[in-house]
Amino acid sequence: MLLAYLVAALLGPGLVRAMGRGAFFLLAAVPGASAVWLATIDPAALPEAPLDASVPWVPALGIDLAFRLDPLSWVMAMIATGIGALVLLYCARYFQDNEPGLGRFAGVLTAFAGAMVALVLADDVLVLYTFWELTTVFSYLLIGHYQDKQASRRAALNALISTTAGGLAMLVGLLMLAAAAGSLRISTIVAAPIWADAGPGLALAVLLILAGAATKSALVPTHFWLPGAMAAPTPVSAYLHAAAMVKAGIYLIVRLGPALTHLEAISVLIAVLGAATMLLGGWRALRQTDLKLLLAYGTVSQLGFLSAVAGLATHDALLAAMGMLVAHAVFKAPLFMVVGIIDKKFGSRDLRILSGVWRVAPVVALIGVVSAASMAAVPPLFGFVAKEALYAALWEGGGWRRLLLAALVAGSILTVAYSWRFVAGAFGVAPGAPPVQRARIPALFWLPPAVVALGSVALAAASGRVEEIVAAVAAAVPAAGETVHLAVVPSPGVPLLASVLTLGLGVVLCVAARPFARFQKQVSPQRWAGEEALDRIDAERGFRRLLRKIDSLSVAVTPLFQRGSLPYTLGTMLLVLIAVVVPVAITLTPVPTNLVLFHHPLELIVLPVAALAAVGAARSRRRLRAVFLISVTGYAVAMLFLVAGAPDVATTQVLVETAMTVVLVLVLRRLPIHFSRRPLRIGAWGRWAIAVTTAVVLCGATLYGAAARSGPALGPGLIEAAYEIGGGHNAVNVALVDARVWDTMGEIAVLLVVATGVASLVFVTRREPSISRVRDLDPRASIWRRRSDAALPQNALDFDARPDDVAGGNRWRTWLSAGLTLAPERRMVILEVVTRIAFPLMMMFSLYLLMAGHNHPGGGFAGGLVAGLALALRYLAGGRYELSEAAPVQAGFVLGSGMVLAVAAGALPVLLGGSVFATATPVLEVPLLGEVHLPSALLFDTGVYLVVVGVMLDFLRSLGAQIDQQQEAESDAG
Repeated sequence: MLLAYLVAALLGPGLVRAMGRGAFFLLAAVPGASAVWLATIDPAALPEAPLDASVPWVPALGIDLAFRLDPLSWVMAMIATGIGALVLLYCARYFQDNEPGLGRFAGVLTAFAGAMVALVLADDVLVLYTFWELTTVFSYLLIGHYQDKQASRRAALNALISTTAGGLAMLVGLLMLAAAAGSLRISTIVAAPIWADAGPGLALAVLLILAGAATKSALVPTHFWLPGAMAAPTPVSAYLHAAAMVKAGIYLIVRLGPALTHLEAISVLIAVLGAATMLLGGWRALRQTDLKLLLAYGTVSQLGFLSAVAGLATHDALLAAMGMLVAHAVFKAPLFMVVGIIDKKFGSRDLRILSGVWRVAPVVALIGVVSAASMAAVPPLFGFVAKEALYAALWEGGGWRRLLLAALVAGSILTVAYSWRFVAGAFGVAPGAPPVQRARIPALFWLPPAVVALGSVALAAASGRVEEIVAAVAAAVPAAGETVHLAVVPSPGVPLLASVLTLGLGVVLCVAARPFARFQKQVSPQRWAGEEALDRIDAERGFRRLLRKIDSLSVAVTPLFQRGSLPYTLGTMLLVLIAVVVPVAITLTPVPTNLVLFHHPLELIVLPVAALAAVGAARSRRRLRAVFLISVTGYAVAMLFLVAGAPDVATTQVLVETAMTVVLVLVLRRLPIHFSRRPLRIGAWGRWAIAVTTAVVLCGATLYGAAARSGPALGPGLIEAAYEIGGGHNAVNVALVDARVWDTMGEIAVLLVVATGVASLVFVTRREPSISRVRDLDPRASIWRRRSDAALPQNALDFDARPDDVAGGNRWRTWLSAGLTLAPERRMVILEVVTRIAFPLMMMFSLYLLMAGHNHPGGGFAGGLVAGLALALRYLAGGRYELSEAAPVQAGFVLGSGMVLAVAAGALPVLLGGSVFATATPVLEVPLLGEVHLPSALLFDTGVYLVVVGVMLDFLRSLGAQIDQQQEAESDAG
């Protein structure tokens, strides 16, 4: 089911391009089919036999893609899928075919629906968090759909920051609970015995989780993001902000119900936040003139109502809260859709302008009136049934819960008032406003909200069946005494009296709407508070003020650590390293007792050379001298590897050091000859102190780290496994391309990214220029280091690169193909001769290293470096045209081919019925050669070879040939 959402989301943009808004009909089939499948399952049977599905995700960490369908997730999934399908159908008439970004919107909305379903089904804390944040990201994209509107962008950012901050706190809390329960499964954590003696640690974990729930469900003080999110298209409001995403916080509170029964203080906190949110939302709703904002603040109020009751975590409270959650979904979603119809057909959402809508759109008015009546808890609609059960649960709970009942009754009175304000403003007659013009409203436009609104009537008639379902959810918490019921005709008592009081005082408030509006205006902080006080009172203004403070703090702090100076940044890092390591080192013995000063006498010669080269590089004023001295240290390290019996690593070190020296020398052409001189002597002493201390710290850490081994070395085991499993005698190469192939895959991917980055810095306008061959050379072209007023060398004019049978006897004989393209003063004939002889030998040697690496020193990495150095030799001897003759192919093609081969080496075994990167070593009988072993890792090694060659070619083209062209242009211009 979840994969179907993924496929539909990926196909959504293409379907919209092909079918226009009609694509929403196809997309609606996915949540529609999901709802039908869920409807075939009896939720009353799920407490005893929940449906579980689990696929290993990160087995080493015990993380599984675990999903669980129990009564709670069934109810939430039914809301997400059923209303999601109807909202997608509604989109097919809400939008026009020419709506900007409609394809992206369709894909993101479908993906959001899938993420919401996966969230309520998730049974692993990390899977839950993953889909939790996916709903945040998708809601950000949906709220910011109108990218050209600042209000949309700001609202999307507010929602993203608020909910993400809460989500991160929730993740910490979930991991704390997982650690305490010894399991990542949510069902196991909730049922664990740790709650019987819940201490401060568990309480803190639950508080962190509730921070995520509060931000997601827009509780005080993060309630401001939900009204701002009304800048999104109305289908987004009808789904995300009425029926789906904002319910995620309520879902989490209900899911933690068995735990909250042991943490009454946290239940009190949730109740206070919920009641405050309900009162604030209802108060603000009565001041709105935009119908959508009125419903938004009403949603904030209802979410506070739901969370306050769900947080009580008693059997009765959970039963009533789940009933109210369902009621809210079936009355709030159609209300938003009705507003969308009014906005699209009559051009406004301002209740001061709309007049007489009920006359020209009676069906739409009926849908809105029924849904608003259910929101106001008018009997016998399901909103009344659920609210009566809530009042009963609070009254029967006794104690401080009755105080909560009083607060929620006050909030419900405001609910009645703003429900009437919506009905009168949307469908009544606005004083002084002209009647709206009749508009044609297609049946498919009003049918989806009508179907949802019908739930307010149908669920009331089927309240007994609904009670069975929500009672299965509440069964997670044992019942104490007589339970409440969902009944159309409630029993006489205080709860029924509270309902009568709610409706009666609500009607009074409706009649006294204008005096109450004047009262609200008089006491509004906008009237009496200053700007600073408003920043403290108004949540959104306070949030923006906090963001400005954070920006100012970052502007002040960042320059202290990031000054754009590499020495400063590196020095800061090294000082932190010293500060962390030295206090620990002081507590240890001065020197490990098993210290060996040296293993081979040659180390006594190599180490001083390396040390002197390092000191010389640090003291050097010339950049080129520093580069060569650094290379000396690299070659010294290679010598130490060789002495230690690691010829493979030594070979690679030598080749890497040589390649890096070539690259650095090419870069130096664009840098000053000398390093800048520091005017302060104390700065030089400080840098030397950091350098020497860092060297001591690193050497000491290495010594102590080597002495801290507690298990046997892995090397001997790798040697045997390399031969028996990988089919090779070279344990190093077999480990790289077989046992640790994923590491190598990541490394060559990094190489590809680095090469692309280097090329992007040099090739400003495009990735790579076209390859210029000698045969394409224009005699009038600029030759390296030729002045613009100097005559072109005659040998360049007479040069003909075509074969003898075409060019005749005029073809010049040269040691290199493009040697004559260099100016005479730039040619080195001896180097050309050496290159002509050495290049084919080096290429053959590189292929030998590639083929022999499985059993002897070498491998694809070393072979690729040798081939890259051979190309560098051709370039240094003959210039950029010679490089093109040596490798007439784009570097990107070579890099891509290497990655394709590497991926194919992992995918082919799967196609043949094995696992990813499975090992096989077929043996071929070749005449004269006898048995030839062809390990499957050779294909991957070939990919590594090509990637390394591509990287070197990219460096030579970008840092060599491209800089050559730039300098030639500068020379001609001069």
